[in-house]
Amino acid sequence: MDASLPPARELFTEAVRAVLDTWPVLQIAVDNGFGGVHSQQKADWMVDAVQQYFHQNADLESYEVEDFLADLMNNEFDTVVDDGSLPQVALQVCQLFKQCEQGKLSEVRGQIAQLTQKKNAGRAKATPVQTPADEEEEEESEEEDGGEPMECEGAAEGKPSAVPSKEKDPPPPISPEEDGWTVVRRKK
Repeated sequence: MDASLPPARELFTEAVRAVLDTWPVLQIAVDNGFGGVHSQQKADWMVDAVQQYFHQNADLESYEVEDFLADLMNNEFDTVVDDGSLPQVALQVCQLFKQCEQGKLSEVRGQIAQLTQKKNAGRAKATPVQTPADEEEEEESEEEDGGEPMECEGAAEGKPSAVPSKEKDPPPPISPEEDGWTVVRRKK
């Protein structure tokens, strides 16, 4: 940080860093490289971008900060934040900025300390959620690998699978058509 920054501005930068460092969406995006190989540098840059946004724009509302953060996450990390945390983060940053402007630096330091403890307590972990498309891919790979055997009609009805079903008609014999073509049918 530049030594020429006023104490309130420098403290606000620390506060923004503390808020963003404890934001699970950003943590997951950085940890999983959503921003490419420079994800951590983008997260660090984001702190400065948010701080500058506040100092270059007067009387920012929470929804404006929310839109700005959403744009940053989308543009830099290809991430759409839809977990409901974006309004909370925007509001928290707005409140910290107002406290810094009002000279309530000790309160801001206390909040930074709380956020730092929260950060040190543990980071968010991304757990993949299995979607129906994932399940289909998994089933296909099992079939290719010779994984689970396919269920047969007889087995589903409680009949032994080695005994052929009497309900099925035998396949029609392969016979050449009038024009010389032979119809080949799939085995069932």
